[in-house]
Amino acid sequence: MTNLPTPQGTLTPDRPLADLTWLRVGGPAMALFQPKDPADLAQFLKELDPSVPVFPMGVGSNLIVRDGGIDAVVIRMGRGFNHIHIDGDLVTAGVAALDAHVARRAADQGRDLTFLRTIPGAIGGAVRMNAGCYGSYVADHFVSAKAISRAGETVTLTAEDLNFQYRQTDLPEGWVLTEATFRADAAEPEALHARMEDQLAKRDATQPTKDRTAGSTFRNPAGYSSTGAADDTHELKAWKVIDDAGMRGATRGGAQMSPKHSNFLVNVGGATAADLEGLGEEVRKKVFQHSGITLEWEVIRVGKPEPGA
Repeated sequence: MTNLPTPQGTLTPDRPLADLTWLRVGGPAMALFQPKDPADLAQFLKELDPSVPVFPMGVGSNLIVRDGGIDAVVIRMGRGFNHIHIDGDLVTAGVAALDAHVARRAADQGRDLTFLRTIPGAIGGAVRMNAGCYGSYVADHFVSAKAISRAGETVTLTAEDLNFQYRQTDLPEGWVLTEATFRADAAEPEALHARMEDQLAKRDATQPTKDRTAGSTFRNPAGYSSTGAADDTHELKAWKVIDDAGMRGATRGGAQMSPKHSNFLVNVGGATAADLEGLGEEVRKKVFQHSGITLEWEVIRVGKPEPGA
């Protein structure tokens, strides 16, 4: 393995990643780096051989790591990146701060970021994927973010830099977000907490929140009406086209499309990454055959298959 810098944080070669993802699958990383703080991260990236790829990883809530692992240094943020500061209408959070925690802390101070409450994962992933719920997206509240470039330089990013789109941004390859600042409207704390409780109840009633999933598997197909016809003003739901293709509850090995919500891949026990990704690809094929719609993955898939698979 390539010689790696010696950081202040924890560096673990050949670290299995399955226990760090919500789906509990995946092979090892070349190395797992858990930086102490932004300065430690910046120094590590500056000293790291430019030919060595890096992969920033959050809490693994929307991630499939393939069974052969990742030929990269996986960077996972911890306590040095989970701060939450509120100053007037500005809420600044480290990338390791959980979305739900940020929503609750903001509500305590009478600031409305309630859309984050039911989004699984942490702030880094929310910014990277322009996460959204109940008609609000990160882009609607985003002010700026700090990041470390692959060369180890500290940079400030604007909304224009990130170019927010549906479930994606233009963060340069190898750059690592460290914190983000949002603008939040004022509201009564009691009303905000009540709204979030209502959102949680609705989510738990319709989604398999007690199962091993990675959130929504596929993006909603943009540009289609509820009948499936091309339409620029409506959005068809992924679960609907999966249902129409007869794939609700479909299985492959230890993987299943949830009977409760058909846009959720579930590890029902003993699934491999190949089971999960293979079932997802089968769903995409069936949906295309049935409706002519090509579903796009929302869950991020990284790494390589197990040798011989």
